[in-house]
Amino acid sequence: MGPDSASRDRKVRGRKIRSDRNVKERRRAKKRQQQARSNGAQSNGTTGSAREILRSPEDVMPDPFVTTDAVSSLADRIDGWLEADQPVHVIGPTGCGKTALALASAAQRGRPVVWIDGDEAVDTAALVGDHAGGEKYLEDDRYVSGVHKRTEVVRERWVDNPLSVAAREGATLVYNEFSRSDPVAHNVLLSVFEEGILERPGKRGDDRKIDVHPEFRAILTSNTAEYAGVHEPQDALLDRMVGVHVDYYDFETECEIVAAHVDATRERIEHVVEATRQLREELDIVVGTRVAITAAKGLAVFDGSVSDADADGDEVDHAVLTNVFTDVLSPKVAGNEDGDHDVASLESTVSSAL
Repeated sequence: MGPDSASRDRKVRGRKIRSDRNVKERRRAKKRQQQARSNGAQSNGTTGSAREILRSPEDVMPDPFVTTDAVSSLADRIDGWLEADQPVHVIGPTGCGKTALALASAAQRGRPVVWIDGDEAVDTAALVGDHAGGEKYLEDDRYVSGVHKRTEVVRERWVDNPLSVAAREGATLVYNEFSRSDPVAHNVLLSVFEEGILERPGKRGDDRKIDVHPEFRAILTSNTAEYAGVHEPQDALLDRMVGVHVDYYDFETECEIVAAHVDATRERIEHVVEATRQLREELDIVVGTRVAITAAKGLAVFDGSVSDADADGDEVDHAVLTNVFTDVLSPKVAGNEDGDHDVASLESTVSSAL
């Protein structure tokens, strides 16, 4: 390849990267506008804390979101169970598209959406709410002419957290990585799913309990049980929900997903997806669809012909492909005690497999 060709490839890559950035910025601007409209619409009769938690369906809809027969089949199952007023537990390996599927189903309902990320720090208070300090004010009683009695009153201020807001407002709760939270925190969900009552421990008075809004629904996502940091939910809770298992999609669907995220020729996308699926079989680490997307983006930089439909041929340089997939996958092994050896072994395995 001569100097002119190399220069042309660099220009092609530069135009493509700038184009991708412009597209992303337009999407961000659109979402900011939608969020601003949503906040304005929700301000009537909704507390400030609730407005911060509630999100509009348009704001949470994944962009892009690919719909194929395989995706539609799963989405229809989730939508059907939500219509039947059943909490849905979406389970599958990391990087298979669980979260995007859950958000798309939540947005499809047309109701506000509440998001929770599960982790070890989530407890009951993080779900339902807690006291957030006290508010002081003075009571000035003039019970005798010319005599004032001033009393300082401290009133506890309660702030609702995501589950309480969703239950009261009839929102769709999307609880991402549900099984990473301590199962004890989820005892509060039992009465929500069974009796339609949310009890807020720590709240005093007649409003300790919330009648769950009839439009409230819940979608929970979890990695399969063999992943580190995953807790086994209590049986009583599992009995009150349905499970929809999501695995890696078929070849055509994975190609469509990658194509929606990366500007590349069809041949190049198929090459990357084929490589991803081969590595998924060969390696003992998780190789999800997200890996294919990242690898395709890397090739757009390191192999300029990826976005040039007029380039001669569409073969991927083996060394470039090996380096790209090794870089994408090395964080999954580099943190081990023998990280340097593991990365070298990974590179060798990737080269052989491709």
